[in-house]
Amino acid sequence: MIQQSEVVEKREQHAVRASHAKSSACVVGTLTIADYLPPELLSPFATARTVLLKKIPLTSQPSRPKPKQEAPIMSTAINSATYAAMPIGTVPTKLTINGETRTRAIEPWTTLLDLLREGEDLIGTKKGCDHGQCGACTVLVDGRRINSCLKLAVTLDGAEITTIEGLGQPGNLHPLQSAFCDHDAFQCGYCTPGQICSAQGLINEGKARTRDEVRELMSGNLCRCGAYTNIIDAVLDVIGEQA
Repeated sequence: MIQQSEVVEKREQHAVRASHAKSSACVVGTLTIADYLPPELLSPFATARTVLLKKIPLTSQPSRPKPKQEAPIMSTAINSATYAAMPIGTVPTKLTINGETRTRAIEPWTTLLDLLREGEDLIGTKKGCDHGQCGACTVLVDGRRINSCLKLAVTLDGAEITTIEGLGQPGNLHPLQSAFCDHDAFQCGYCTPGQICSAQGLINEGKARTRDEVRELMSGNLCRCGAYTNIIDAVLDVIGEQA
């Protein structure tokens, strides 16, 4: 028979072990310290030290703070709601084309020429060489003439673009358009939109006053029909009127 003193001593030993286990948060799976103790130690007659044997609730690991997500890089002129509404793989770009300002979802590889012709249905701007050598695609960007086939549309965020459709319309022709008609400065007409936009850019630059200067500064616009003499006459006519 086990003496009463031995039982008390064993209870005290188990209680001490349980206390150490609890202080070290020793929990295995969903089991607690009490699940490993003999039944007699869990009786109502256990000593005061067995109070430490109450089941320890399994605590979850502290959650780690989520890293802050950086806001997407976007133009200052475009709010986050507009950015989120754009299709994946496109860049929100704010453009003013012939006086109409709006934000467009543009793929990064799209040239200004393709955007105008295929995205905006402004087919007056022509695609010739597609290498910036013929000038048929010339348009005005913030008043300056450029070859639209060489310019990525997404690089023009906030720019004002003017095409041949924006210069004048039937019944309300631009002075250059009227001068080209008066001087018969075209034959097939394919290069004419680029010629007129380039001529307007030339006038905006204010560098050409003589025939030789106009010929030199318009040399980037080719006319396969050979109407150069009449083109120069038309440009000089408008320059003379605005002088």
